[in-house]
Amino acid sequence: MKVTINDVAKHAGVSIKTVSRVTNKESSVRQATIDKVNAAINELNYQPNLAARNLASTKSYVIGFIYDNPNAYYIIDMQNGILSACQDKGYELLIHPCDAKSADICDELTKMVKHSRLSGLVLTPPMSEDPTILAALDEIDANYVRIIAGEKACADNGLAVLVNDKHGALEITQHLIDIGHTEIGFLSGDQHHESTKERLSGFKSALKQNQLSVNTDWVLDGQYSFESGVENANKLINLSQRPTAIVACNDEIAAGALFAARLAGLDIPKDLSIVGFEDSPFSRQTWPKLTTVHQPNVKIAKVATELLIANSKETVEKRSMIFTPEPVIRDSSSTR
Repeated sequence: MKVTINDVAKHAGVSIKTVSRVTNKESSVRQATIDKVNAAINELNYQPNLAARNLASTKSYVIGFIYDNPNAYYIIDMQNGILSACQDKGYELLIHPCDAKSADICDELTKMVKHSRLSGLVLTPPMSEDPTILAALDEIDANYVRIIAGEKACADNGLAVLVNDKHGALEITQHLIDIGHTEIGFLSGDQHHESTKERLSGFKSALKQNQLSVNTDWVLDGQYSFESGVENANKLINLSQRPTAIVACNDEIAAGALFAARLAGLDIPKDLSIVGFEDSPFSRQTWPKLTTVHQPNVKIAKVATELLIANSKETVEKRSMIFTPEPVIRDSSSTR
C-alpha cells in the first residue's frame, strides 16, 4: 500500500499541514520538527506527489529552463545545476528549448509561463540578454533570473548571475603572451551573445596592456561550433603571415581549430598554440588536451536557481552573484 502524507503525520506525531510545510521547505518550521518529520519520511519511504502539490496549491513548484544554445555540453551542465537546486528545494524542472530569433518568441514564453504555472524562469544567453524578451516577461510580472556575461550587476536589472568572461579571456591571452607569443589570433563565437563581445574585449585588453597591436586580419567572426573553428582556423593557417597562437571563443571552436591545424600538418603546440574557453569535455577529448578557461557551469546554474527560488519565497538576500573564470593550463599551448 502506498504511503500517504497522513501516514507520515501520524508516524511523526504532527499535523498534515506541518508535514506539508516541511516537504515544501518553508523556513518557519522549527529544526526539531523538521528532523522528526524527515525521520518519518525516511522510515516510511514516503514519496511526495509533487504534481498533486502543484495542482492543490496556489503556489507553483515548477522552475522553467529556457535555452537556445547549440552547445550540448553547456545545456547539460545547466540542466544538472538547475535540477540539483530544484531537488534540494522540492521543485520540479520544466525544460523548454526555443528559437531566440523567432518573431513569436515573446508570445511563446509568456504563454508558457502562464499555462505551466511556473514559479520562475532560468534564462541563459541569448534570451537573458534580449531586452525585448525581458520586457515581455516584466509585463506579465514573471519571476526570472538571468545568466549573463558581465563584470558588474546593475541595481535595476533584477536577479542575475554574471560570468566575468572579459577577465577569463584577458588571463588566457596573458598566458600566451607570458610564454612568448606576440602574434595572436582570435576566433569569435556568435555576435548576438554578449560573451563573444566580452571575451573579445578581454583579448584586446591583454594585448593593449602588453603594448601589442591587434591584427584585424587575425580576428574572425564565427559561431560557437566545431565547424566554425575548422573554417576560420583554415583561413588563418593559409595566410602568408599567420599567428603563432589562437584564442578561441569556446572549446568547440578551439577543438575545430586544432582539428584543422593537424590536418594541415601543423604540430600542436610546437607550430601553433591553441586555447579555448569554458573547460567543457571538448577540452579534454582532443589531442593534445586544450589549455582553456574554467567556467563552472553546473555551479553557476545551481546558484542562479537558488536565487530564483529564494526570490519566489521573498527570502532572497542577494540579487546577483559574479563568477570569475580562470585559466587551466594543459598541452595545447607552449613556449614560442
